[in-house]
Amino acid sequence: MNYTKVSNEELLIWLRNNLNDERYEHSLGTAEMAKKLAEDYSQNPERAYVAGLLHDCAKCFSTEKLLEIIDKNNLDVDPIEKMNYKTLHAPVSAYVAKIEFGVTDEEILSAIRWHTIGKLNMSDFEKIIYLADKIEIRTREPEYAEPIREVLTGQNGLDKAMLQSYKLTIKSLVDRNLKICPMTIDIYNHLEDVINVN
Repeated sequence: MNYTKVSNEELLIWLRNNLNDERYEHSLGTAEMAKKLAEDYSQNPERAYVAGLLHDCAKCFSTEKLLEIIDKNNLDVDPIEKMNYKTLHAPVSAYVAKIEFGVTDEEILSAIRWHTIGKLNMSDFEKIIYLADKIEIRTREPEYAEPIREVLTGQNGLDKAMLQSYKLTIKSLVDRNLKICPMTIDIYNHLEDVINVN
């Protein structure tokens, strides 16, 4: 099944032309890791690969362009999200995936949309794209990615890895004296409950 209206080769050419070298490598790494995790967790590998390739497609747009696309197209972006320009590419990447590449699969679009801050009650597919972005081996630093990879095995592996990722994210934000999105706290608390119940 085709998940985009263009071939993967055309998709790679577009990404090569619209991303810097590191972000292009990261997108390839995320797609590869998403495919592997999909195979490990009984999801469609090709679908995960496409979502991984596209997750950061708007990452190199200027902040002005991201805000313009969000406002012009009335994208559902919380005002708190707009406070951190680093995550604005996520909703815009989902928009580009839909408009530019013809992605109609709502779960792919949702996985792209929420791959930065996450959301409550993510599907396994959405968790896979979120985690693949954090632990791909081409560009991610081992000291951050390895603790997440280590808990992926065994029962509740996806949830344990998600929780570990949020712990590291919150610690990093605190260490840098940055604001923490209330949703991040909600997701962290939810994951703690899920892990402790199971």
